[in-house]
Amino acid sequence: MIIGKVIGNVWATRKEDALNGLKLMVVQREDACSRSSHESFVAVDCVGAGTDERVLVVTGSSARKALGNPDAPVDAAIVGIIDEVKIRPES
Repeated sequence: MIIGKVIGNVWATRKEDALNGLKLMVVQREDACSRSSHESFVAVDCVGAGTDERVLVVTGSSARKALGNPDAPVDAAIVGIIDEVKIRPES
């Protein structure tokens, strides 16, 4: 799973039929320890996430499974909204 922050939305009036009705969000990957930002990517929102929320993202076949459509042309899906991350301090 990937931790990321939702930084925007994608609107596409013309798209593959399997994507109709799906909410597409721009997610920026975060490092869980340093909270530094990395590349951004588009993910289908399965849980109603909003801009500026930290989220859990799955990729590959897990993303299609989260949608319940193994044939959907999707490779990333938001499957959780993060309330808190606790990391044990380094010794």
